[in-house]
Amino acid sequence: MNKIYEVKPHKNFKAEVEIPGSKSVANRALILSALATGKTILKNMLFSDDTRYMMKALQQLGNKIDIDEENKVVTIEGNQNRNFGECELFVGNAGTAMRFLPTYISTGKGKVILTGIERMKQRPIKDLVEALTQLDVDVNYMENNGYPPIIINANRLNGTEVTIKGNKSSQYLTSLLLSTPYGENDITINIDGNLVSIPYVNITLTMMKDFGMEIKNYNFKKFEIKSGKKYQGREYSVEGDCSSASYFFGMAAITNSEIKVNNVKKDAMQGDIKLLEVLEKMGAEVEYGENFVIVRGNGKLKGVTVDMHHMSDVAQTLAVVALFAEGKTEIKNVYNMRIKETDRIKAVYNELTKLGAKVTELEDGLIIEPVKKYNEGILIDTYDDHRMAMSFSLAGLLIPNTKINDPKCVSKTFPNYFDEFEKIYK
Repeated sequence: MNKIYEVKPHKNFKAEVEIPGSKSVANRALILSALATGKTILKNMLFSDDTRYMMKALQQLGNKIDIDEENKVVTIEGNQNRNFGECELFVGNAGTAMRFLPTYISTGKGKVILTGIERMKQRPIKDLVEALTQLDVDVNYMENNGYPPIIINANRLNGTEVTIKGNKSSQYLTSLLLSTPYGENDITINIDGNLVSIPYVNITLTMMKDFGMEIKNYNFKKFEIKSGKKYQGREYSVEGDCSSASYFFGMAAITNSEIKVNNVKKDAMQGDIKLLEVLEKMGAEVEYGENFVIVRGNGKLKGVTVDMHHMSDVAQTLAVVALFAEGKTEIKNVYNMRIKETDRIKAVYNELTKLGAKVTELEDGLIIEPVKKYNEGILIDTYDDHRMAMSFSLAGLLIPNTKINDPKCVSKTFPNYFDEFEKIYK
């Protein structure tokens, strides 16, 4: 792919696109499969930077993994031994891998270093490290306090109780939930404060149940995990990625077009499917099928005020859609966007402002006020953030000569995004 992708303006079209498997579901499934008894066959698997890093790490840790990219199938033999020896795992900028693996590693034995690219070394991991320390895990920082790389001297998971802050990232809690059933004792997880991104925690709990593990959930304030039960290997289909689908939902809404988005459904586990309700409120039409969604724009959208606390991964999509609505849009309660692949609140503010929009940056969100005419010929910086590239591609459909810098960064979750994007011109 070229270093710059120029978006060609386009509207009033009809198209059909395919959505890949969900990164969130895929990387959870990989950890569950790695722990499970017997063989797991994962279908509709996502092959992206983040899932490749996770699979490679699990292979280094002793899991036998058979990969069939053509048919989107991954077969994993669960590792009941988990003697890791000494190794170093490089996970790029894959946040789920960096956060899910430490607890998994702690269930075994060995000396394991977890590291990544420079941006990963700026993404906090302190809350998870402190939680593992409470569970008697020997884990230490190698460079800067609170950030990767970390070194884990694993000797099984021996603690019984842990308290973790709920307001930063649900991935820390998910890391604990996925692997603590393999602790040496029963474990209680207490949540300090309100829990962010509850829909993502629900994905974790649902998938644990799918693999044969039920735990006690006390209204997302406390979780009780019994020791001794094992996940069971099985066939499992990775559902389509609703965050990836959001860009096509949004482009239909702003271009007065109709797009059929395959491999997503109304009852998806992912909270990001709720963006469709926001788009309906703004004026788009939505039709749900068995395993597809059709979104139709009707030429006029109105701004909204929306709390996106539980669907922050699609806040960038909505921010770009807001450029073409009537009246201001306020995106609230998404502070955790600041600790993603980049500071997404700041990045969105910067690029919307370059386009000429009137934008207010809040500590935990954005206010976007559309203008009558936007700046043409703008090069959008993507900050090595896949969601910046994909969300701002929508702007180019209505603002001539908009260019996307470093489009290949979409390989993190949706490697063929721009191939699917090109389908709207056919």
